[in-house]
Amino acid sequence: MTDKTLLQPGYNCWQTVHADRVALLIDGEDYYAAIHRALQNARHSVYILAWDIDSRMRLIRGDDDPGDWPAELGAFISALLKRRPELNIYILNWDWAMVYTLEREWLPMYKPVWKSRSRLHFKLDGECPVGASQHQKVVVIDDDIAFSGGFDLGKNRWDSSAHAPDDPRRINPDKQAYPPFHDVQMLVSGEAARALAELARERWWRATGETLNAPPARQDSAWPSGVDSWFEDIAVGISRTLPQYQTNHEVREVEQLFIDTIPAAEKLIYIENQYFTSWKVADLLAQSLQKQEGPDIVLVLPLMTGGWLEQVTMDVLRYRVACRLREADIHKRLRICYPHQADLGDTYISVHAKVTIIDDKLLRIGSANLSNRSMGLDSECDMVIEASTDKEKAQISAFRERLLSEHLGMDRETLRQSLSQSGSLVGLIDDCRDRPRTLRFLDCQVAEFAEQVLPSSAVVDPERPLDPEQMAQMFIPVDQPKSARSHWWKIFAVLLAVIVLTVIWRWTPLSDYLNPETLKVTAQAIESYPLTPLIVVAVFSIAGLLAFPVTLLIVTAALTFGPVWGSFYSLTGSVLSALLGYGVGHYLGRSSVQKLAGSSLNKLSRRLAHHGTLAVVTVRIIPVAPFAVINLVAGASHIKVRDFIIGTVLGMLPGILGITVFADSLVRTVQEPDPAQIGLFITIVLIVFSVMLGLKMLLNRKQAEEESDTP
Repeated sequence: MTDKTLLQPGYNCWQTVHADRVALLIDGEDYYAAIHRALQNARHSVYILAWDIDSRMRLIRGDDDPGDWPAELGAFISALLKRRPELNIYILNWDWAMVYTLEREWLPMYKPVWKSRSRLHFKLDGECPVGASQHQKVVVIDDDIAFSGGFDLGKNRWDSSAHAPDDPRRINPDKQAYPPFHDVQMLVSGEAARALAELARERWWRATGETLNAPPARQDSAWPSGVDSWFEDIAVGISRTLPQYQTNHEVREVEQLFIDTIPAAEKLIYIENQYFTSWKVADLLAQSLQKQEGPDIVLVLPLMTGGWLEQVTMDVLRYRVACRLREADIHKRLRICYPHQADLGDTYISVHAKVTIIDDKLLRIGSANLSNRSMGLDSECDMVIEASTDKEKAQISAFRERLLSEHLGMDRETLRQSLSQSGSLVGLIDDCRDRPRTLRFLDCQVAEFAEQVLPSSAVVDPERPLDPEQMAQMFIPVDQPKSARSHWWKIFAVLLAVIVLTVIWRWTPLSDYLNPETLKVTAQAIESYPLTPLIVVAVFSIAGLLAFPVTLLIVTAALTFGPVWGSFYSLTGSVLSALLGYGVGHYLGRSSVQKLAGSSLNKLSRRLAHHGTLAVVTVRIIPVAPFAVINLVAGASHIKVRDFIIGTVLGMLPGILGITVFADSLVRTVQEPDPAQIGLFITIVLIVFSVMLGLKMLLNRKQAEEESDTP
């Protein structure tokens, strides 16, 4: 990198501030011990900004001695407040999405540990766009010292740098073992800590409307004992991501810093990150790889990301950008790796760090992932050091060596000798690929099915907030009538399916299973259970509430129980499921449902509330939104329960009868594909289609007349 200063306040960073001391804490054993000791030094104020926090997590584990302080976070904070009568603690935790429910402490707002003392202020922060998260991870003590990086005070985070298999200390508050975990946090003091305190107070005001004052200046330091400085008297940049929300303007300093620093790299770009899905960062790296003389690029990522949801979304997007980089790597300077330890077996190290080191000039540690959403949708905070002296450059190099020593299972001296022999980090990684502890090649391959069905990153990993109306149109197509041609294509597809099934029936072994006797025995086995009606209706009700396609449920019931009982079970289950959804919508209230569904459904809400039974009949026959969504909106619209039930029965009955008769006729046609049966099936299809089309036309005309009469 050139000697030109890259950090530009107001452009790619919020501000550059002086830090008296800077420490780099690698892995949970170091971070949580440091914060346990630092909090003991608090006198006036503590600010905690969290994506997740768990009062039950243990900061100190194993043989480490917590002294006369509790090791568990909640108990520790209670003891701290008891011993420090002038101390106030402010915890601002993201008001998280329901998809994370099973991963978090249940109902934290109502935990006694967060409610037991007047000087403990615990708030949930939902002041962000729909689909975004408050992702900053910051702890500030007395405006004197501050921690910032990738660590939360949550479960499944503590680990040592050994990442030992079956480490008995690696247990979460639910007494469950979890995989090894790698992360990094920065600790700063002085003006840098005061700047992070300012950030925290601003967040608190936006979330609660309360203004917090800066605490009195300390005469001593809250710096924790036993934590050595990596840098002293140095400038630190703070880069943020803040999405546009209400009156808040968008801030994209995190992204801009990547745009400015990656092209400036000369010898080596070293990155550790939980995700790698950002197309902008991938394009920047690809341009660097295509240069005749450019830097080596080493990406250290997890073998797989967290749970199943991330693995079928973020891992698929990662595969796509990895393919882009490999195509650009014409000079073979790219290595995408994951930390491997043979003694871990099938378990892998969860890389959660967000570290970027460019040459020996720039060190970046923060909360921002290499994902699109971290560039413009989630709130983020990165801390940046730009070296200006040889000593500072040597420390950045030493920090990279510390990380590599951990990943490659070498001491620092051996690592330096090996680097010298290999000639480059890329060469060293290649030479060490067969070691029991090493960085292994990561192909990022995913299941072909997942790659085919996952939509673009604009849906899964958006870089900007999606307007609620856009989201509704994307996932809930409202008032989009289809042409008659599309209906005829459906008829053609059904007839083609019958022909295919007939061929399969005649000339494949499937005929052994699709014979009348086999189907009859299967149906009788299902119906023989005494609680079958209750079970079927219960499954129907719950599946419909969870947005499972109700049409598929009706077809399944018809094929299993025949047209009569299939229709009865389908109608009963549909009505009960509709009532459950209605109750949830009524409980949530109109504002909550509209926030979820978007303004596109306001028209539906008004229609249901003003036109009663007829409106419900209409939206059941002409589904302007999914079954489950209609139920929620109806409950939030306060339509009468009687009108809702009558409208649901009248609106769904024709469709259920049509589907069950159609399904029964389809089975008979597949089993006995003679000309008479095929002709009967085609006739039934045409009748069902004509009746449903006629009802839709009638209701559309009636609706148009009512709307024209409305002032």
